[in-house]
Amino acid sequence: MYEGHSVVREGAIAGAIGASAVAVWFLVVDIIAGEPLYTPALLGRALFSLFGPVPAGETAALHIVGYTIFHFAAFVAVGMLVVRMVHWAHSEPSVLAGFLMLFVAFQLGFYGFVTLLAQQDVLGALAWWQIGAANLIAALFMGIYIWRTHPALWTELSHTLEGGERRGE
Repeated sequence: MYEGHSVVREGAIAGAIGASAVAVWFLVVDIIAGEPLYTPALLGRALFSLFGPVPAGETAALHIVGYTIFHFAAFVAVGMLVVRMVHWAHSEPSVLAGFLMLFVAFQLGFYGFVTLLAQQDVLGALAWWQIGAANLIAALFMGIYIWRTHPALWTELSHTLEGGERRGE
């Protein structure tokens, strides 16, 4: 692990940045569509429906708050995983190449899953490109934060992709 770096702190910050970027993106999209908070209400209703039929008395506010808590928690967990991988890559740079491939595979799988949900009308009027754009925006902002807190990351990634050996060997 990097000296003086905390996986939990950095992961929480990276996750909060990604979650906030997605929330702002959907707020802008919803405002342009004339329905502020439509997306978190829709996703919250879908999230609550995973636990059984959604009672008629549940309000949009409950769905929005519930989804927002889930959304931020999920992003913080992903942020911690990414930061842990970055810390691991400091001592084992080849991890970055594997992580890069995993990231690309995850992105492709995510778009496939969103497309499947759109075909089954689970997401209602929410377009797959809106979710895909939100995902890319989150990855961009989280990546910028991680890159700034770990400036040696580019050198390590370049060295790994060129087929270099572990440092110190």
